[in-house]
Amino acid sequence: MAAYSFHVSFYATGLRGDDLSVALDQLAPIASRYGASHWSVHRSTDDLYKFLLVVNFSDKIGFQKFWYGDEAVDFRAGMAGAFQNPVVYVPHEITVSGDAVVA
Repeated sequence: MAAYSFHVSFYATGLRGDDLSVALDQLAPIASRYGASHWSVHRSTDDLYKFLLVVNFSDKIGFQKFWYGDEAVDFRAGMAGAFQNPVVYVPHEITVSGDAVVA
């Protein structure tokens, strides 16, 4: 069975970077309620208004249930004006993954 990583880019509007950071940090863990095996939020260190939400699901349907679920819809409505539109997600098929073991 294929696994998918969905990447959603956000770009905060003027002086809303910290607000968007907090909201994304609250939204991301909710993906696990919809079956996500991994979630993370990345904030650029070069451009503090640029964010990337990454969520991994075993199938595309799981992501769609999360993205169109009440919590994500409320996030997008509540944060309207805090980030530039359009917001588009990009699915990636995971071909290999791993974690380093630190001794």
